[in-house]
Amino acid sequence: MSRQYKVLTINPGSTSTKIALYKDEEEVFSVNLSHPAEALAKYEKIVDQYDFRNEFIIKALKENSIDIKSIDAVVGRGGLLKPIPGGTYEVNEAMLKDLQEGKRGEHASNLGGILAYWLAKAAGCKSYIVDPVVVDEMNDLARISGNPLLPRISIFHALNQKAVARQAAYILGRRYEELNLIVAHLGGGISVGVHENGRVVDINNALDGDGPFSPERSGGVPAGALVRLCFSKEYTEGEIKKQIKGSGGLVAYLGTNDVREVEKRIESGDGKARLIYTAMAYQVAKEIGQMATVVSGRVDAIILTGGIAHAKAFVSLIEDRVSFIGKVIVLAGEKELESLRDGALRILRGEETPQIY
Repeated sequence: MSRQYKVLTINPGSTSTKIALYKDEEEVFSVNLSHPAEALAKYEKIVDQYDFRNEFIIKALKENSIDIKSIDAVVGRGGLLKPIPGGTYEVNEAMLKDLQEGKRGEHASNLGGILAYWLAKAAGCKSYIVDPVVVDEMNDLARISGNPLLPRISIFHALNQKAVARQAAYILGRRYEELNLIVAHLGGGISVGVHENGRVVDINNALDGDGPFSPERSGGVPAGALVRLCFSKEYTEGEIKKQIKGSGGLVAYLGTNDVREVEKRIESGDGKARLIYTAMAYQVAKEIGQMATVVSGRVDAIILTGGIAHAKAFVSLIEDRVSFIGKVIVLAGEKELESLRDGALRILRGEETPQIY
């Protein structure tokens, strides 16, 4: 009988810390630790929240009668690091320094590796991160934008994209590294990437750049009009950024980021809601079609994932336009903790070698 491994997973969000402990693939316990905004407001930087969040995790372990010394690995959500290839990375001093300094941006996920590192020290095991948002496997061609001052960059839902790509490979009975897949993550932001032989060789900047509009983001907008808006003196830089990320997309058109609310409006006969909802699916389908050209149309499957993939009507609108390209596989949701677990288990079982940062 093969050895069982206990893996503690940590996913820090802006106002919560989700943790789960697994014995192999079996969940031992999970909890979503909510942090009131006013409790976090007193911390100047994200990294300053370390002690506050760590105490919550230690308390949760004690309440569930978990001896920290029994844990075989601690894995956290990867943060804003330098661009790196996908995979599972052991948290080392260089990574810890970059996460603590936050030179590439302040984000709650920066705490994932920090929390994992020190908890692993206490447990006497190793700590890891898996497929952070800065995963960069883009081809050189994909980086060219048309202006050398504005190169295209890789920032996307790497953790979920990589996880569902592997899941789809299992469904297809083949290895991820031998497939051409297009993965569309449909959430608050939308990222569409082409995975060629295990590498995400092209992807839209899902954070604050191009691609389809989403519930909260404007996606790619007309460049000239954006420049005029920026210099109209009607908006501050912060307000423009908010229109691109946070108040764009469905929020800008319909005043909500909830697809379920939009669907209710459509059912009640709201023509504008139907138009905008259909346009969002239309743009996702266009992006998928564009990505198909990267691999000259040789697409083994198209995967639709993320929270909005639960919306059957939205999925159907996309399928109608892209099914001619390849088989469509729907893997709805965003199983981040499970994805972190699987990355650590592949290392513990000797199926992969940890990457070095």
